[in-house]
Amino acid sequence: MAKDSKKKVQPKASAKATKATPKKKAILPLPGDLTQAAAAMAKPRKAVRKAESRHLLPLDIPTNGKPEVLDRLWETIESRRLSGDTTNSHSARLLARGTPKVAQKLGEEAVECVIEATLGNRKATVSESADLLYHLLVVWVDAGIRPDEVWQELERREGISGIAEKASRPKGIIRAANTTKLP
Repeated sequence: MAKDSKKKVQPKASAKATKATPKKKAILPLPGDLTQAAAAMAKPRKAVRKAESRHLLPLDIPTNGKPEVLDRLWETIESRRLSGDTTNSHSARLLARGTPKVAQKLGEEAVECVIEATLGNRKATVSESADLLYHLLVVWVDAGIRPDEVWQELERREGISGIAEKASRPKGIIRAANTTKLP
């Protein structure tokens, strides 16, 4: 019985230990109508407001740009390819590295353009778009494709629904790609 009557003494917790674990306040859910009202009254975060303001600005599109610059650029890239001067021409150097490198550079520029567009950085998107178009033209030169061929294809598609155009594509493309992801 003596054992039962003895109390075990437990060490007291120090003041520092009790302060280290503050109690959290319970967050009670609000009824549905109050939650919606609170959300409507909440001010959007600064980052959201900034992004929205960029997209809501009126477009300031210069009117002096001409699409013929692409034809001239293609001619320049083609002449650099023919000259083969890899010491003085970036285009010739890139083309000399082969199709995989040319295609890789196009992919890199496409990703950079997408990133800038996603961030809403208009000036950088314009700049990256120019890089992307340049590298697309390098791919065309490498593949022996003239701009006129692409312009004709675009004219053929003009006025055709995108859904109808995709449905008309040969099924061999899907088989060759070995995927069902292509529409």
